[in-house]
Amino acid sequence: MKPIIAITTGDTNGVGYEVIIKSLLNGYVFEVMRPVIYGNAAVAKQHIHTLDEEYRNITWNLIDSPEQAKDGRLNLITCYTDNLPVELGKNTEASNKAAKASLDRACADLQAGRVQAIVTAPLCKEALGGGHTEYLEKCFNGANGGSLMMLCAGNLRVALVCNHVALADIPAQITEERILAKLTLLNNSLKRDFGMEKPRIAVLALNPHAGDAGLLGKEETEIIVPAITKANEQGIWAFGPYAADGFFGSGHFQHFDAVLAMYHDQGLIPFKTLDMNGVNFTAGLNIVRTSPDHGTGYDIAGKNQADESSMRNAIFMAIDVLRQRAEYDALTVDPLPFIERNEGEGKPRREFIDFKTTKYNDNKE
Repeated sequence: MKPIIAITTGDTNGVGYEVIIKSLLNGYVFEVMRPVIYGNAAVAKQHIHTLDEEYRNITWNLIDSPEQAKDGRLNLITCYTDNLPVELGKNTEASNKAAKASLDRACADLQAGRVQAIVTAPLCKEALGGGHTEYLEKCFNGANGGSLMMLCAGNLRVALVCNHVALADIPAQITEERILAKLTLLNNSLKRDFGMEKPRIAVLALNPHAGDAGLLGKEETEIIVPAITKANEQGIWAFGPYAADGFFGSGHFQHFDAVLAMYHDQGLIPFKTLDMNGVNFTAGLNIVRTSPDHGTGYDIAGKNQADESSMRNAIFMAIDVLRQRAEYDALTVDPLPFIERNEGEGKPRREFIDFKTTKYNDNKE
């Protein structure tokens, strides 16, 4: 059965509706999934009137729950009022509330298992008091209390130690424990979500020239190198730290499966220079979430200029990760389920349970 993918509309005054509609109607996504858009048909209509003639006759399949979604249709769950004021290109309180309402309803359905993954259109961070990544981490309890922001485009994957953090606050957040935690999340995601057996991870330095042996900073020798060493001891193939300025320009990144950057702009400026149609993937969660790697696009909202490639890539990547996770979990599941029972002097006895023939009740001995 095709997976049901939740698609949030993001900021109603931005390019969210435009890239969603273009992605769904000009691609092959209906062949591999059933989309459920969390928004409002009346608001969508206002955006449709700014697009080419080919989009003018869209009909929506209005539903109350994802279970009602139909193949080959633009299924839509209403999350905010018809008379929501659309002020293209502006950040407003109304657009922020609508964006959060769309996300919250989609997250509730994802938590309940009514949809299999979520693709989020861009919103203004004021709507959530932060970014999507941090908000979803709180909603879905990231692994070991954390999550990982990763930008992906083909074989290029860049993850971050610090996400949306003011530059002045970054040094305090670069700790050995934090780097090791992010390396662990990244390594696990590369295995489970991308099908890599022994991923190679490059770690960037914080300071220019990787600190120049302490002359330009000691974070490399005192924090980053020890974190990499501990990661290696745990079986993670992490290398570095590499001076960030020449790492991408020299093409050195092509020798690795992923790069862990210390902070947002250090990783995302070179990433977006190399590819502006990438996907923002949130690793470390028990759910699959992707997003286009661009913002609300206020400057081009309503001008029919938004490129839908990143949104379409995000949709397809969500489906790919779902499939890869299912394959990984099937291959790594314990083939011999056991249960421990206390016997005699408190010594446990491991007994094989054949679930095909045995009914087991946790509340009974």
